[in-house]
Amino acid sequence: MRSDPPAKMSPTTDNDAAKARRVQILATEHWSLLATRSMTWNEIFSRTGTFLTVLSAAVVAISLVAQATDFGSGFQMFALVVLPVVLLLGLATFLRLVEADIEDAWLVVAMNRLRHAYIDLEPELEQYFVASHHDDPAGILQTYSFRSNVGFSHLLSGSPVIVGAIDAVLAGVLAAIVCLALNAAVPVQVAVGCIAGLAMASLLGLMGVRRVRRVSSDYQPLFPA
Repeated sequence: MRSDPPAKMSPTTDNDAAKARRVQILATEHWSLLATRSMTWNEIFSRTGTFLTVLSAAVVAISLVAQATDFGSGFQMFALVVLPVVLLLGLATFLRLVEADIEDAWLVVAMNRLRHAYIDLEPELEQYFVASHHDDPAGILQTYSFRSNVGFSHLLSGSPVIVGAIDAVLAGVLAAIVCLALNAAVPVQVAVGCIAGLAMASLLGLMGVRRVRRVSSDYQPLFPA
């Protein structure tokens, strides 16, 4: 009994099958990046919330001790034990938030490149994409905020900036309490606290900017606008 030879697939069918495989692979990678980005944002919220919770508990505890000791030596000792721990947690949170923002930026770059691949496969779909399909800085901002540039207020509202500002205040308060424990005059306490706070804010800002510049200095976009 003879069997008929298998039917040959046309070039058009082969191309459609190959395109479908590419779309499936790209979509799978896109969902993986979305899940990773969701985990990154969850970590940002979780770390920020943990730090603020510890800070609130420390402030309440210090307030109760201050009322009980009338800001005496017991209050000073308690504050000098608790505040450095809270400040250390705040610094660790700030550094991790900076790294998380950098990781999130790389995830946006990857998803922009995938959108570029989608448009290469189906160019007529470009008009339906709101997020960018370019991986240059303007394209990254377009995906982040749906505009090519952001204002100063947008930068100030970022989680690392908020946590860094709280760290600077903590550093200033801790320096002022150290001066109080050394029986320094009130003007000296205020001056040293302000200087310490400004120094901490400047240091954290410099660290964040240098870290971002170090990571982005060698980056070359593959699909600039």
